[in-house]
Amino acid sequence: MPSTPLTAPHALDDVPCHDPYVLAVEGGYLLYTAYDSARWERQVPEGTLTDHPAPPGTGVLAWWSPDLVRWGSPTSVFQVPEGAWADPSVAPWAPELHLVDGVHVLATTLHNPADRLPEVAQRGTRIAMSSSGWGDLTPVRRGTVLAVSTTGPLGPFELLDPAGPHTPADFMALDGTLTRDEHGAPWMVYAHEWVQTVDGTMEAVPLDDELRVIGEPVHLFRGSEASWYRSITPSVAALAPYVTDGPQLWPLPGGALAMIWASYRPGSSFTGGEYVETQAISRSGSLLGPWEQGHVLVDGNAGHGMLLTTHEGDLVLVLHRGMGTPRVRAEIHDVVATPEGLRVTGQRGAG
Repeated sequence: MPSTPLTAPHALDDVPCHDPYVLAVEGGYLLYTAYDSARWERQVPEGTLTDHPAPPGTGVLAWWSPDLVRWGSPTSVFQVPEGAWADPSVAPWAPELHLVDGVHVLATTLHNPADRLPEVAQRGTRIAMSSSGWGDLTPVRRGTVLAVSTTGPLGPFELLDPAGPHTPADFMALDGTLTRDEHGAPWMVYAHEWVQTVDGTMEAVPLDDELRVIGEPVHLFRGSEASWYRSITPSVAALAPYVTDGPQLWPLPGGALAMIWASYRPGSSFTGGEYVETQAISRSGSLLGPWEQGHVLVDGNAGHGMLLTTHEGDLVLVLHRGMGTPRVRAEIHDVVATPEGLRVTGQRGAG
């Protein structure tokens, strides 16, 4: 993709990467991930990536690879513009790239921590959310935006709407992804943050051909519907969080539709727990479901995945491991798609 040879190739395990998204392009691949120059040194061990200092500020980087093994030549493709609704000092989340009618579209989640949203309430009763493990749980402005590039997948990308996100303005939403329903109509599927809902949800909004929102949000399923909650004995400790993160849609052989997503699977006593990558299946093949929850794909504090068909025709799952630690890195797993769902067969480069 870059006009020059790969510069300073690194192993994938050397590259700081949270919420990875890989796009197959001519001659190779681009890995999109957010960056924050203020945190770069804490994320990169001393002596590595000395040839690739972080760009100033915050934004989205694209790393180039010819083979999914060697990575380098990082390019800043997006930064939050001054004057937009979001705070440019806060790094984006979950960037991903889509080709829509020949135009490269970036979806990423932006934030404005100073713009507080209404607190959680059920039937008029306010619910105060607090936890030393999760930090400040006051709902604030957060939502997924779309930005377009007329010059290809390396940008620069410009916001379609600097005034607000594509997710509902009063929702604390994140991790929006673009898809088309069984009729070919475009939608944005996103996670509605558990901080605002107690029980996080997956939802969707319909778009027109110009990628403008044209309808009300539609509920798909709740985080508490995850398959592992059926095996946990109810108790007074069995409460939130029910986290929903990182949706992506994938058609299955035979006509069903899979959604991969991430959450926290607690221990039997609802203490501790780990980040996992899981799946839901719409047997009807419809985006609107009904959705049934499937088995966990990858555990061990790994998640926020995306599926990709390689140039060789292999289906792979790209996700990150090390959630909540200074060292978050992407890894690649081979996957088989069956009429019943997705199955991981092994991790590339492991052992």
